[in-house]
Amino acid sequence: MTKLSASHLHVERGGRTILHDLSFEAESGALIVVIGPNGAGKSTLMSTLVGLESPTSGQVTLDGAPLHQIDSKALARRRAYLPQNPRCEWPLPVERLVALGLTPTLPPFGPLSDEMHARVQAALQAYDIVHLADQAATTLSGGELSRAMLARAVVGDPEMLIVDEPTTGLDPRHALDAMARLKNLTAQGRLVIASVHDLTLAARFADRIIALADGRIVANGPALEVLTADLLRRIFSVDAAVLQTPGGPLVDISTAA
Repeated sequence: MTKLSASHLHVERGGRTILHDLSFEAESGALIVVIGPNGAGKSTLMSTLVGLESPTSGQVTLDGAPLHQIDSKALARRRAYLPQNPRCEWPLPVERLVALGLTPTLPPFGPLSDEMHARVQAALQAYDIVHLADQAATTLSGGELSRAMLARAVVGDPEMLIVDEPTTGLDPRHALDAMARLKNLTAQGRLVIASVHDLTLAARFADRIIALADGRIVANGPALEVLTADLLRRIFSVDAAVLQTPGGPLVDISTAA
């Protein structure tokens, strides 16, 4: 059982408070979706949860141990992080880009083992990029690169995956597929925390939603309990309703408030 806990997280940058006294817990087997308007603090929260940013006060613990006290290589084996708008500056073949997700467990010398090679091939297939395996990552479209980066994030089979806007740039088919695969990881006992702008995807796939506004948690609970017309009006300034359709919940945003 993996347990990530945020306790009274407070983050200040450049004299501005970005996160205000955030506390919550997340355990393996759940897909937790973070929603909120631009500037709400979602990306700062994601990078703080993964240990890339240090809070001004408060702390993040993994199974009771503060992140900063966990050996960096051991932490890298246990968790993976996919930032918003990931980039690749080198013309690596896509297959090698995905293999970089195995870096914490790679042998110091020599080629990939047969087992690691099989993992890479499975990740390429899972994210529909087998046909791009030999293509330079710098030539990919935005959506193709997003899928390659998702494959890189999951190829090491981490206990915990934290992803910031994983569906950015994806067409509807691949956005649904990406969320379904993240959900499937939780069925395998993984913990996934993702910030998502698409409220319909949040409604359909999240086990729990954490809603942020002005760096504060304004709601934290089951998806359909959080996604109320009142809350959506409050944090997004829109009139919206959650409709039940054959394909699952649909968040209908009708007019600006």
